[in-house]
Amino acid sequence: MKKIVISVSSKLQDKVNYWLDYFKKQNYEILDYPRLIEQDKYTEELPIVYKNFYNALENTDVFFLMNEEKNGIKGYIGASAIAELTYVVILNLIHNKNIDIYILNMPSEELSAYDEVKFWLDIGWIKLYKEK
Repeated sequence: MKKIVISVSSKLQDKVNYWLDYFKKQNYEILDYPRLIEQDKYTEELPIVYKNFYNALENTDVFFLMNEEKNGIKGYIGASAIAELTYVVILNLIHNKNIDIYILNMPSEELSAYDEVKFWLDIGWIKLYKEK
């Protein structure tokens, strides 16, 4: 069974639930995915959430960046998702991991990281995901 980590803004929880169901039906073991943190526990829980998420990235077979539309921007990728995407690319390059890296949609040209993500797509380090 392949292991997967799903990355996306935690504010897109309804879409997260769709992809959780989708990957479960595809027989993936879901190691981690974004969850909402209660506002009053945010500063206490966020370091734990980050640590657990990045540990999952180190142990996954597949990284899926669910860059859905957000704030009217199609192919939105936020700062945390860019950091996660970059981390997985570096794991493959420096630590000889063989993590399959997918993004759902072509990133918006409005994003500051557009050129980098587009370059990684062009050279095959990451791929656009095709739903089965």
